[in-house]
Amino acid sequence: MIKDFRPPAVPLVTVDPYFNIWSNVNNLHGAETIHWTGATNSMIGLVVIDGKVWRFMGGYDRRSDFKSLDAPALPQVDVRVEPLSSIYTFEGGGITLTVNFTTPLFLDDLDILARPASYVTISAVANDGRAHNVQVYYDFSAELCVDVPLQEVIAARHRLSDGTQVLQMGTEKQEILKRTGDNIRIDWGYASLVVPVANKALTAIGSVHMRDQFIETKRLPKIDDNNFPRAAEDNLPIVATVIDYGFVAEEEVSKFLVLAYDDILSVEYFHQKLPGYWARNGQSFDELLQASINEYDEIMGRVKRYNEQLREDAITSGGEKYADIVALAYRQAIAAHKLVVDENDDLLFFSKENFSNGCMATVDVSYPSIPLFLLENPELVKGMLRPVFRYAASEAWPHEFAPHDVGRYPVANGQVYGLAMERQMPIEECGNMLIMMAAVCLAEGKADFAEEHWQLLTQWADYLRQNGMDPGNQLCTDDFGGHLAHNTNLSIKAIIGIASYSILADMLGKKEDSRIYLTEAKAMAIQWERMAQEDDHYKLAFNESDSWSLKYNLVWDTLFDLNIFDPQIRKKEVAYYLKKRNQYGTPLDNRKTYTKADWLVWAAILADNQEDFEKMITPLWDFLHETATRVPFTDWYYTIDGRVAGFRNRSVVGGVFIKLLADRVKTGEWQRGEKIES
Repeated sequence: MIKDFRPPAVPLVTVDPYFNIWSNVNNLHGAETIHWTGATNSMIGLVVIDGKVWRFMGGYDRRSDFKSLDAPALPQVDVRVEPLSSIYTFEGGGITLTVNFTTPLFLDDLDILARPASYVTISAVANDGRAHNVQVYYDFSAELCVDVPLQEVIAARHRLSDGTQVLQMGTEKQEILKRTGDNIRIDWGYASLVVPVANKALTAIGSVHMRDQFIETKRLPKIDDNNFPRAAEDNLPIVATVIDYGFVAEEEVSKFLVLAYDDILSVEYFHQKLPGYWARNGQSFDELLQASINEYDEIMGRVKRYNEQLREDAITSGGEKYADIVALAYRQAIAAHKLVVDENDDLLFFSKENFSNGCMATVDVSYPSIPLFLLENPELVKGMLRPVFRYAASEAWPHEFAPHDVGRYPVANGQVYGLAMERQMPIEECGNMLIMMAAVCLAEGKADFAEEHWQLLTQWADYLRQNGMDPGNQLCTDDFGGHLAHNTNLSIKAIIGIASYSILADMLGKKEDSRIYLTEAKAMAIQWERMAQEDDHYKLAFNESDSWSLKYNLVWDTLFDLNIFDPQIRKKEVAYYLKKRNQYGTPLDNRKTYTKADWLVWAAILADNQEDFEKMITPLWDFLHETATRVPFTDWYYTIDGRVAGFRNRSVVGGVFIKLLADRVKTGEWQRGEKIES
């Protein structure tokens, strides 16, 4: 990580769309920690050094009527965002304090990936040659388990079999899976502060006033607050622990906590309520917590190795700034999903369309996200596609093209984007489904998954043959730009979608079908160039002169080794994009000055040299580093002044991994044998 990189927001706890906490200030103690929506999810960290209390996490909360954290801030000297960890370093009072937030989202280990548990490791070492007496206070509030503050909560404690203390809070009503939508938080299940028995720590259930009491007395109350149920806004309930580090000298002392969330049931899938993947075989939540503790050392070793390897790979692929972008995107992209299995034990990997409309398993949100998942575990891409195929094959779906979504999170009972034609994205979603299917089958080296859904794939490929060359007036994934007819980039998607079907047919031994569809895709590509040509670039719409756009859909022409478009198209386009660059990147098209981060990186890999790639993506790094809009990694922002246009914390940032994916393809890992001859 470049030393001075300042993320717009730092991921702290990144488990799923609900259990998802960030810091959106430069210093961890500069403000309250937040849910990605912007609502406060308060966590407070204090350290007592030789009797003096310092604050290392959380800040003054102006909503409160108490004096709130009247403790000096321990000076923060560094923050590093790595793929699986965010690591803060503080120095003061003669010690160096390191606070490591890690969620072990290993894409190749679904049992660990799916655990709704995140680690906070706090380490202390003397930096002045003397020994110092150290205690650490840590808490979180009932804000983690309510959507609105007036909801009433309860709190309780128990111990695991080894003596580990578990403090939990949740709403009294427990209306499981009742609330759907976008800018909301979970209000069922139980948030847990898990304190391993090895910490020999004290714990307490209390109110927000306990924070100030601790600052004054350096002690927790001996008796829990039992004034429950009560509204979260009524003397904000908190659960807390104090860990005694003893005298800390030149040998580092390290302790860890587990923050966890038992959501009981995670999603509703065509009227079936499903638990999280971790519970599929009957594992209890306490057993999950015990496993998280027992495997801590092994997991953290794997985390360290993975962080180092991915950074090294990203630097080799795209440079230091690209590595920073990748690191910031990793946990966000994964934690915008929920992993479950259906009644047939088939994997389902549901995205939540965060901060746009809350749709679930959105096809054109999955499409940009897949480079990360193709790199690590293509089965997760299949988990994105299965719900769409099931819905499209049902009587509930009335159209001949692919649907946009299967519901609004966390209820997947059918498309909520609207069934009327003016709300549909027919070319977009057919192309997306065919391209994603080709990508996952090439990544796996077999097409049996495609064969399971061949009727729908054929139907969608034929729809593109009939309607994709010159698209009618309709939405595409960039729907915030409004309806657009004759969209050249959408036409590219249709052409690549037809060629994707050809790839799948070839893999299944359907050679004549493969030849026919590839021949048509090639003819369409020639026609596309003739219709879209304009001087030194290609148009936004076939009928609009003096127009241009990022042709990000072209990436699959090379990734799939199709080469049906003249390579000079990519060369001319990249040169034009560089001419159109603003301070924070090249706009999406000529209509507005905003861009999309995912598409910007996709457009950058159209470059045939590393220098142009880095020229394209450096402004994205600059935006993340300099924007005044302090929200989790947005994919939609203005390239002139760095303001966020909308969206935050979406899974689509998985698309920035496309450079790493392209490099892997170059090694021949996707080589499918003989090329199809037209």
